[in-house]
Amino acid sequence: MLETTRGIFLHYLNYSDTSLIAKIYTEKYGIQSYMVNRPKSKKSGIKMNLLQPLFLLDLEAYHKEGKNIQRLKDVKVSVPFENLPYDIKRSSQAFFITDLLQHCLREEEPNPDLFNFIYHASSLLDIKNEGIANFTISFMFKLCRYLGIAPKKPESENFRFFDLISASFKWDEPSHNQFMKVETTRNFFDFFQYELTEIEKLDFTNTQRNDLLNKILEYYRIHLEISGELKSLIVLKEVFNS
Repeated sequence: MLETTRGIFLHYLNYSDTSLIAKIYTEKYGIQSYMVNRPKSKKSGIKMNLLQPLFLLDLEAYHKEGKNIQRLKDVKVSVPFENLPYDIKRSSQAFFITDLLQHCLREEEPNPDLFNFIYHASSLLDIKNEGIANFTISFMFKLCRYLGIAPKKPESENFRFFDLISASFKWDEPSHNQFMKVETTRNFFDFFQYELTEIEKLDFTNTQRNDLLNKILEYYRIHLEISGELKSLIVLKEVFNS
């Protein structure tokens, strides 16, 4: 059956000389894999420049229940990006975020709240100017709520450490080594204070930002059982630390 849905592009794999498999997070069907025929000319087929990390798309696709790979008929841009594809600080973050999402999004069923969060966050990454270096770590913090692994907000500021395993703030240093140290914990607490639209209010050095990124990613690994390396992490750090 031919269906229409909005989608957020994540990644593609070359399948043959004439086709590829695109992984797209869709509004109607959750995470989906689509067979895409490569265009035979510039005027025919799906434009390959639309298949870029976090691109927001309108899809026409043939959906058959129980199939692992569906087939795309047509793809159009839903929200045109003005900055993301051309700015390395934005595109490197988009690349990392799609890499992360491929490890986190496993459900082939709709989740409107999660989809809308990622959809609007992707638009924000394109248009936001101030505080752009803080986007990924703030996005990861906010995403936790939609993935069901939100940290517990402390009732007071009487804490020194954030325990990654219990997802809670503590005064005493945990007996294990999976926790945030005092400075990183204080910086982590700031994410409770500001929305994703207010990332310019987060004041971190590159070192502090790296510490937060490493620890939030460790938190994801613990609670979502993510394995394997995210190669995009190296690129992301190189861009912002150069």
